[in-house]
Amino acid sequence: MALAASGLAGCEAQGTGAAFAPDYRGVETDLLDGDLVNFHVSMAGARGSADVARYAECAAAQYALIRGYGFARHVRTNITDEGGVWRADAVYTISPALPRGLKTIDAEVVAADCAENGIPMV
Repeated sequence: MALAASGLAGCEAQGTGAAFAPDYRGVETDLLDGDLVNFHVSMAGARGSADVARYAECAAAQYALIRGYGFARHVRTNITDEGGVWRADAVYTISPALPRGLKTIDAEVVAADCAENGIPMV
């Protein structure tokens, strides 16, 4: 019983006691130039900017895989919260080989983690 209760504790929004219940509202993609892709995502029920940024990262990972690439590199993310609806405008490069830079992602690993955590992708 204590094990089940401790597992549920991770589902609560920090400091509120309310369960985390994200409402993922969609992804739009725009190919900007060759390997540069812009992702627009929106969601309600986010605990903060990290949740919406993760949603954008999941979209980037799946997009890279769809295009036959294995990696992505984060360029920038702008996040807004208007009346409880969070939006991210994120830009990633996608590539077949591990790109240079500090903010790289392995698309297969990230996509699998997103699927396991119920975060929708492209």
